[in-house]
Amino acid sequence: MSSARGAAIEAGAVVKTFDTADGQVQALAGLDFRIEPGEFVSLIGPSGCGKSTLMLIAAGLITPTTGEIRIDGVRLDRPLTDVGIVFQDHLLLDFRTALDNILLQAQVRGQPMEAARIRALDLLGKLGLAGAANRYPRQLSGGMRQRVSIARALIHEPSVLLMDEPFGALDALTRTQMRHDIEVLWMETAKSVLFITHSIDEAIGLSDRVLVMSASPGRIVDEIKIDLPRPRPAHLGQYPSFDAYAERIHATFRRLGVIRF
Repeated sequence: MSSARGAAIEAGAVVKTFDTADGQVQALAGLDFRIEPGEFVSLIGPSGCGKSTLMLIAAGLITPTTGEIRIDGVRLDRPLTDVGIVFQDHLLLDFRTALDNILLQAQVRGQPMEAARIRALDLLGKLGLAGAANRYPRQLSGGMRQRVSIARALIHEPSVLLMDEPFGALDALTRTQMRHDIEVLWMETAKSVLFITHSIDEAIGLSDRVLVMSASPGRIVDEIKIDLPRPRPAHLGQYPSFDAYAERIHATFRRLGVIRF
């Protein structure tokens, strides 16, 4: 799989059931979707609907009960290596500087370290952290730590980027800036992105398409193509179509009983 472009991600009838002490619990109920190479797709749904489970399946870290994931047409039957993953928790090592946390990914993958160092410093600059390379996580704010984790996910130039609520622990202003930073980086690198969020604004603000999920067991109940110019502004409300997209998502959740007002 080439990292020169984004890879196509396809889910075919993906079902996931877990065995628990109280019996079987179905997390996902037959998901079908396709992310085109270089496309930014957000997955939005209520808590517990299986969004994170789907991300782990897309990374090859857990296997579906039935169905399959294909990356560039190849069935995924082992952990995906051509991938960057960003979680809500930054998962940085306290005893390594920001730069060394990023370079750990390159070290594990056996990349040439000088080229990786240049790439890491470039990513830090693009993410607004040019002066923070030698700081430790305890010396960074929450938003800065999450930027480091994003740089770590991109250091090996993966074709697929999976992001699970990466802005969930951040304040509103930092989230807005992070949304912009991620959009600009994505526009430069053309990765295929699956972005998991609870935020309707984030989903619309970042995505080419939004996939709306039902409550558990999760299934896709709507697919919305987002037609807004890029790069998108901090205040999305200046576009009348933004309100229409947001209302469509709210209406879906009201219909499903996820929200009741």
